[in-house]
Amino acid sequence: MLDLRPALQKGPVLHMRISLLLIACCLIGAKPMSHPSSKGKIIFFDDFKEKKLDRSKWNVEVTGRHYNNELQAYVDSTATLFQEDGKLVFRPIYAPKFKTADGQSFDFISARINTIGKFDFQYGSAEARIRMSDGVGLWPAWWMLGEGAWPATGEEDIMEYIGDRHWASAAVHGPGYSGNTPFVSRYYFEEGDDITHWHNYAVDWTPDSLVFKYDGKPFYRVSRDMAAKYGPWAFDNKKYLILNIAVGGGYPAAVNKIKEPYYGLSDSALTSIKKQEARMWVDWVKVTQY
Repeated sequence: MLDLRPALQKGPVLHMRISLLLIACCLIGAKPMSHPSSKGKIIFFDDFKEKKLDRSKWNVEVTGRHYNNELQAYVDSTATLFQEDGKLVFRPIYAPKFKTADGQSFDFISARINTIGKFDFQYGSAEARIRMSDGVGLWPAWWMLGEGAWPATGEEDIMEYIGDRHWASAAVHGPGYSGNTPFVSRYYFEEGDDITHWHNYAVDWTPDSLVFKYDGKPFYRVSRDMAAKYGPWAFDNKKYLILNIAVGGGYPAAVNKIKEPYYGLSDSALTSIKKQEARMWVDWVKVTQY
């Protein structure tokens, strides 16, 4: 510690200067005062406390086009999407030979919602608190898309789970880096934790990067410069929100290698669907701009 006693004996002027110096040193060492804007502005929030889904915020998709060799048709039904105990619940259902409006046949129905035409944004933090039941080949997801042709308008997969309870993944898709994208990373939960517990899944989106954070911990970053090695940056446009639970399909099958009796779906997950035990629960969804 600096001994100031000899200097203080030299008179009031020096005493005043040293007092000012001490004040300045204290200010330098102090934490900066928080500005209200540093916390950001919440521009979208839903905590699903009402009895029914708020359709002023969300659309419920009904299957038209089909993707990724998934096994389900999306329907607008309280059998597959409902609110319970202040949570939004997605539940796939076993429904053999279910016919869609375009004449296709599926053995499963499920739910998918989005905010097209009701909410979109450019830059900020999108976060949701989610938990789900375990099952190899279940494919719940929390993600964002831009309106227009895919992948030119970009895709941000904030959270995907395909059946290993020890990890979830985040991914980025755009022109030249879509499909089996080079930009994907797994987050492994700590010992004693897994996908069936509540977690906060988020992405911080700026003009030059996407930073994925689980439970407040950044674990994966994709930058404009990284994407430039493959194609144009697809994240200078507005994105809308999506939540869904798919059944089987290309991503699960690529990892679990299951082909029968259903593509990418395990017998144990099939049993949980038949018993109507498979679930994804969403506590809240929030978008913040800074």
